[in-house]
Amino acid sequence: MSQQQQHQNGSGKDFVLGSLIGGLVGAAVALLFAPKSGRELREDINTSSNEWRERAGEWKDVAYEKSGEWKNKAVESSSQLSKNVSEKSQQFSGVVKDKVKNFRTSEEDEAEKAAQEVAEAIEEAAQELEKQQDSTTSSNL
Repeated sequence: MSQQQQHQNGSGKDFVLGSLIGGLVGAAVALLFAPKSGRELREDINTSSNEWRERAGEWKDVAYEKSGEWKNKAVESSSQLSKNVSEKSQQFSGVVKDKVKNFRTSEEDEAEKAAQEVAEAIEEAAQELEKQQDSTTSSNL
């Protein structure tokens, strides 16, 4: 026999074997999924719907419970955040007041020094003027 004939015989056997296996698998699936009688089908549907209804009730209860927990956490978090913001704003306000007070004090000190220097300069100028007047008066005599 030539290779071509062996290949054709092998292909034919493979096709028959594949068809046989496919038929068996198809028959098994058909038996597993064969329709039930009307009463059995209704009972299965009722059983399944009751199970789903119970699960939905459980999920609803869990959802209410979790939402209550999340609400409480949100209230606690917002309360704590509000408290922290209030404390920080008071601290910041105190710091700003201190800085303004220090700035005003330093401005007042500088203004006082400047006024004192101006007063001293005026006094010196007055003394110089008196000296000049005295020297002018003495030279006129």
